[in-house]
Amino acid sequence: MTIAPDLPTATDVTVRPVAGHIGADITGVDLREPLSEHDAEKLRRKLHRYKVLFFRDQHIDHAQQIAFSRTFGTVTPSHPYDDEAPEGYPEILAVDSRKYEKRFGRTKYSYDNQWHTDVTAVVNPPAVSLLRAHEVPERGGDTSWTNLVAAYEGLPESLQRLVEGLRAEHRFGGRRPQWSADSEYGRRVRENPFVTEHSVVRVHPVTGEKALFVQPGFTARIVGLSPSQSDRLLDLLFEEVTNPAYTVRFRWQPGSLAVWDNRATAHLAPTDLDHLDVTRVLYRTTIEGDVPVGPDGRESVSLSGAAFRGEK
Repeated sequence: MTIAPDLPTATDVTVRPVAGHIGADITGVDLREPLSEHDAEKLRRKLHRYKVLFFRDQHIDHAQQIAFSRTFGTVTPSHPYDDEAPEGYPEILAVDSRKYEKRFGRTKYSYDNQWHTDVTAVVNPPAVSLLRAHEVPERGGDTSWTNLVAAYEGLPESLQRLVEGLRAEHRFGGRRPQWSADSEYGRRVRENPFVTEHSVVRVHPVTGEKALFVQPGFTARIVGLSPSQSDRLLDLLFEEVTNPAYTVRFRWQPGSLAVWDNRATAHLAPTDLDHLDVTRVLYRTTIEGDVPVGPDGRESVSLSGAAFRGEK
C-alpha cells in the first residue's frame, strides 16, 4: 500500500533514512519539550514508513519519556511480568543487566537475546515500543531491527500464499526459552501463562501492509502442522525474518532513544557482552496495541492470559 507524502512543514525536524529497508535518524527536536501536533503527526507518519526512528542527545527523565510516548498512543504498564518498575513510574521497564542474573538464573544483558517482537504472547501486542539509553558500555551492546514487511515481500508468491493461510501459537520463550526453568522468571511464566494464536501474516492497521508476524523469541509452533513440519517451516521463516538485508543496527550512547513500530518489526538485543564486565541500563515504554488481523480478516485469539491494556 502506498503511504501518502509528507505534509508541508515549517519546523526544523529532519529525517534521514539510514538503511535500505528500515530506520531513520531524527534531528531538530527536543524531547524535553511538548511536541506540536504537526511534529507529532510527522513522527507518526515517519514511523510507519521507516519502522524505527533514532534520536540522539535526548537526555530526558522517566516522566519526559512517558510524556513523549503518549505521542503514539496509550502507554501500558511496564511488562506483564515486571514488578520492579522505578518507584512512581509503573510504565517504565528497566532493561538493567544487574537485575537479570536473579531474574533469569544466568548473566544476561537484555530481556531476550533472540530476535523478537515485543510481547506477542498477549492477544494485543504493543503497537509501538520506545527504548532510552541511560548507561551503556563503551563498546558493544548494539541493538538491531528487521523489517517484517520486507521479509514478507521477500518471499516467493507461492510461499506468501501458503503462509497467509496459517496461524501460529505465541508464548513467552518461543520454542526455546532462554531462562532456567527453576528461575524466578520461569516460575512467573508457569503460574501466569500468556499464549495467543496469531496469523502468520498480519495486516498493518494503518498502512495496510502485510508483515510476516513470526519470530524466534515468542513463536512456538504453527497450528495444524506436526512438530517436525512446524519446526522446518518456522526455521525457513525465521531465516527470512533475520535476513541482514532487511535490518539496521544502532550504536547506543547515553541519551539515545529508539522508537519502533512493533507491528512491523522484530529486534535483536546484544549478544556480544557476556564475556565483558560491563553494565547496561536502558528504559522501555510500550504503547497499547490492537488485536492483529490476518489477510483473511480473522483476529488473533487469546488461549491464555488477559489483554495488555494501559490506563485511558
